Amino acid sequence: MGWLAHPRGAVLIALRMLALGLSALAGFGAFVLFLQFGQADGLQTLDVVRAVLILISTLWLAWGAVQALIGLTTSPSAPRINPSAPIKGTTVVLVPVYNEDPVSTFSRVAAMDASLAATGETANIHFAILSDTRNDEIAARETLIFAHLVEERDGIGRFFYRRRTNNVGKKAGNIEDFITRSGAAYDYALILDADSLMEGETILQMIRRIEAEPTLGLLQTLPRVIRARSRFARAMQFSASFFSPVFARGLAMLQGRTGPFWGHNAIVRTRAFAESCGLPALRGTPPFGGHVMSHDYVEAALLARKGWLVRLDDDLEGSFEEGPENIVDHAKRDRRWCQGNLQHARIIGAPGLRGWSRFVFAQGIMAYIAPLFWLGFLAASIAAPLFVPPPDYFPEPYWPFPYFPPSEASKAIGLAIGIFGLLLVPKLLIAARAALLGHAREFGGTAIAFASTVAELAFSSLTAPVLLAYATRSVFQVMMGRDGGWPTNNRGDGRLSLTEGFVASWWIVSIGAAGLVLTYFLAPGLLFWLLPVGLPMLAAPWLISWSSQPAHSNLMRVPSETTVPPVVALHDRILTRWDNAFPAPDDARVEPTSASGRSPANA
Repeated sequence: MGWLAHPRGAVLIALRMLALGLSALAGFGAFVLFLQFGQADGLQTLDVVRAVLILISTLWLAWGAVQALIGLTTSPSAPRINPSAPIKGTTVVLVPVYNEDPVSTFSRVAAMDASLAATGETANIHFAILSDTRNDEIAARETLIFAHLVEERDGIGRFFYRRRTNNVGKKAGNIEDFITRSGAAYDYALILDADSLMEGETILQMIRRIEAEPTLGLLQTLPRVIRARSRFARAMQFSASFFSPVFARGLAMLQGRTGPFWGHNAIVRTRAFAESCGLPALRGTPPFGGHVMSHDYVEAALLARKGWLVRLDDDLEGSFEEGPENIVDHAKRDRRWCQGNLQHARIIGAPGLRGWSRFVFAQGIMAYIAPLFWLGFLAASIAAPLFVPPPDYFPEPYWPFPYFPPSEASKAIGLAIGIFGLLLVPKLLIAARAALLGHAREFGGTAIAFASTVAELAFSSLTAPVLLAYATRSVFQVMMGRDGGWPTNNRGDGRLSLTEGFVASWWIVSIGAAGLVLTYFLAPGLLFWLLPVGLPMLAAPWLISWSSQPAHSNLMRVPSETTVPPVVALHDRILTRWDNAFPAPDDARVEPTSASGRSPANA
């Protein structure tokens, strides 16, 4: 594999140092600009505090922008393998389920098996459905639908189902239990979520790649979001298809031998996983103790610690997942990730971990505490007038003319433009690159792709204060010792009424209103600058409800809508047939939940 796909050695070190250096330069520049702005009325301690908060926040934003820049200037390349070489190893596809709709989930298994059969490949591939379902009625339907799956796909000896009586450790414990009991029968395990779909050819390609590299312990794909219906979900879907591949390309260039694991749509070498990835419970009680929640990052770090290569191959297509349909469901899932990532503070110092693995843990923690720095900066800015002495226009005694200090407003404006640029410019550059290289045709053409980019930027700007409010609350809940548990994620129709939106966000409205009122009385000069934050918070109930409604616009079109992927079309046909054959009982309350997978689309 060429160094442009995954650089190593001195080239990798130089690239990482360049990325960190550029991020530090942007952060230091923001720090200096703000200090210069603060000097206009005399530099105070609070100015230095705000400058430090800007420094940290800008460092974080710049790191994401630098990843995009690396992704924009490099291209993925596939490893050199023989695509026609026979596959020697035995693979099991693991499908953990927890109170899922078995018709929907098991029909995905049928679609993937049919997609594999269509390739004509005779590889030895089994499917294991690992149920942690607690609802006995759903479990009974699982047994019924599994029997139908085996019969329809002639799956005796290839399809397996088992339900754990004790779901200790959630998904990580479910997979660990299978690896411990049955892992020795398989060379490789493809780990999915209940909503995952993969093309048969993609599965075979992953097996060939892991067989061709004896040191490869885990191979991660970049899943694309499909079947989005609401405005919120379509924005996430477009972001995952249009922007995420570039950010993932940048990540792939920086990963070296310590790539990411997002918990799903990835293949592992079972021996490596069994030897490396045992996860004992942490001392103490949740949220910081107990079972490791965000186990995927930890498992990737443990594989790397044992010397196994962990790799993201961002050139692989045909890997799909589904996402939440509204902001509230997204916030519920994000609450679990927040607790899991903050829990990594207990793991980051574990002996033997590679330096980049520790850095990845630090990034994950920073992803959730970054809003606290912005919150601290805003609070300090609103309170600053209370600590600043009134201006002295006659500093020289007996001098008859007042002295007006020079305005540093240009520096403040330049700083604001620079910070917003770190958020906006990478996406605009991605749209320009897509137009130049012809990729925009898959998204409706150059005009539609650019309009979709602008629409996504506008949508994300509106919803960002609401999402940041939820993320900030999650951090405070974890820091106060509140365990969020493993709540269910709803699939299907995620439409919310205005009343439901208000119930879910009244506290955001209250915080937004209080912030604007305090700003008006304490720092009226900041009111205009805080409106882009405060107004969306005031409108949170409407934004939540409006964004959960079905989208009818031609914007944010993705390739999977123009040309339906073969495995998705297969699943649609099978699901329609099975839904008619096995209608859900009227009194069956199915509470579907996605497992702990994540991807850059959600970062």
